[in-house]
Amino acid sequence: MSILKINKIEKVVSGTIEITGSKSETNRLLVLQEFYPNLKIENVSNSDDSVLVKNALSNTSKEINIGHAGTAMRFLTAYFSVKENSEIILTGSHRMKERPIKILVDALISLGANIEYVENEGFPPLKITGKKLTKSFVEIEGNVSSQYISALLLIAPILENGLKLKFKGEITSVPYIKMSLTLLAGLGVELSWDDDSISIHPKPEIPSKTIVVESDWSSASYYYSLCALSANSKIKLSSYKQSSLQGDAVLAEIYQQLGVKTVFEENSILLSNESKIGDFNLLTLDLKSAPDIAQTIAVTCFGLGIECFLTGLHTLKIKETDRLVALKTEIEKLGGEVEITDETLHLKKSSKIKENISVATYHDHRMAMAFAPLALKVPIIIEDADVVSKSYPTFWADFGKVTL
Repeated sequence: MSILKINKIEKVVSGTIEITGSKSETNRLLVLQEFYPNLKIENVSNSDDSVLVKNALSNTSKEINIGHAGTAMRFLTAYFSVKENSEIILTGSHRMKERPIKILVDALISLGANIEYVENEGFPPLKITGKKLTKSFVEIEGNVSSQYISALLLIAPILENGLKLKFKGEITSVPYIKMSLTLLAGLGVELSWDDDSISIHPKPEIPSKTIVVESDWSSASYYYSLCALSANSKIKLSSYKQSSLQGDAVLAEIYQQLGVKTVFEENSILLSNESKIGDFNLLTLDLKSAPDIAQTIAVTCFGLGIECFLTGLHTLKIKETDRLVALKTEIEKLGGEVEITDETLHLKKSSKIKENISVATYHDHRMAMAFAPLALKVPIIIEDADVVSKSYPTFWADFGKVTL
């Protein structure tokens, strides 16, 4: 476990950073590449999660341990369910064994999958015996993690009779579902989304295709935070598209309210601090479509001394850690005041940040990266700093490029 002490940053933040491909897009495409070997992927994410997915897909052993990688657990559960003549145990870290997977397992079993719980009902590890699935209808709650839904969508085109997925109740994390569908459509898969149901037709083969993965928007969030906390700052990030598939692209709109201007250039974005924070007493945001940026936004607002109320956060409780509890605990150590429910976070306005506080990261990469920009205000200590490799292995080197 590495402990990183960051001295107070005195310089104006500036520089150019090349960010690796989106972890979310990469992981989806890696699964699809197993079904369609003539699919070529460029600008693949170098995150631990994507490396885990890639290695697991080519693994020939009887047990696969994916550590803390929730996306890998969900996508691979569905993938190995349809990999005929295979039998594996899919397991993970102690925390992974506490993260629910029953909703996805129930959906797959309703399609005919052969999955058994090895230890505790509803949780990994799983014993999965791959087989051909011929059933084509499944019903699932709309407000569950989009990764459960995307896991089903990714295997849909190679099911003998395709898939009709019907939602019960309100659908959350819509951008991530749209990302999966857009990638499928780009491969020529015939599909439709009508109100409360998605239909995907079988597509056993595709013509040769190359897809270039867009850089990761959630990784960009930490530079938005740095810009918001540093007057006259300018950071250029690549490679980004204005018409992004990623829900976290809403960062550009959100951070405009926090004084950061985004200019889209060819394959890149230029962030600059205009020191024009929106005219509001309380920043209120519904992040149900982009929950992964909640930590960054909360910490940015704390650094700016702004009150914020964030909703749509119900999926944060089942991430690498309970992110709502973790945020409350660590911000309050720094002198803030936070109230949480199962799906909301209310940060009170504060005027002082305690110095040299050691921030626990709870094996959560986003905790480490979200709190790092506070070094523009006070010296800060990040525990288990190497955890960033889960999604962004070069984060600390890149952070240094624009702050040192």
